[in-house]
Amino acid sequence: MLDPKGRVVMVSGANRGIGRALVETLYARGYAVSAGARDAASLEATFADLAGDRLLCARYEASDRRTHDDWVAATLGKFGRLDALVNNAGTSNRFSIEEGEETDLDALWTINVKGPLFLTRACLPHLKASGSGRIVNVVSLSGKRVRNENIAYNMTKHAMMALTHGTRRIGWKHGVRATALCPSFVATDLTAGVTKVAREEMIEPGDLAELAATAIALPNTAAMAEMLVNCRLEDTL
Repeated sequence: MLDPKGRVVMVSGANRGIGRALVETLYARGYAVSAGARDAASLEATFADLAGDRLLCARYEASDRRTHDDWVAATLGKFGRLDALVNNAGTSNRFSIEEGEETDLDALWTINVKGPLFLTRACLPHLKASGSGRIVNVVSLSGKRVRNENIAYNMTKHAMMALTHGTRRIGWKHGVRATALCPSFVATDLTAGVTKVAREEMIEPGDLAELAATAIALPNTAAMAEMLVNCRLEDTL
């Protein structure tokens, strides 16, 4: 396994839920962590106990590509390198085939697909330079099958699977490894209204963070393209 000492990880959507758990887990393992979210001041308050040489809080807005470049520049300015990116920021809505406004569809494509795509583009040269760069895309089991009416969400998560495998292909010879982390129901704000699965039966954010940390630490010779994580039995997954 790769030694986390001196390695730098960027995490988007770091303010709560899976993102917050990722920052805390990676920091505890010894990584330097660059946390990104729309409100950098709120991030700094959230991670006040971790403040120090191994933490950077920065603004990341999926729809504003200037924040992508600024965040990468700030990360390199503080740490001098970049070894991993976790594309965690994402959202959902109830846009379906029969109902929903085009603006709702556009919002999901912007946050769930275009954001990770262009952030990956900004980070990729530096991940290649690392020689053991890692990208973990927090996707969903909705990127593997469709089990509800929220078709826009499902479509964006299928697109994230394509992004992950495309990134694996172009980054492989440079030592970049990409992994799609695909959970079912996770106990976060995003699933607050879910009734089909009890809260206590959902995946804990910290458990997903441990899996992401494992993917980041695996050597170039032991890459995992997909991690499918379920909290209930499904015959096809």
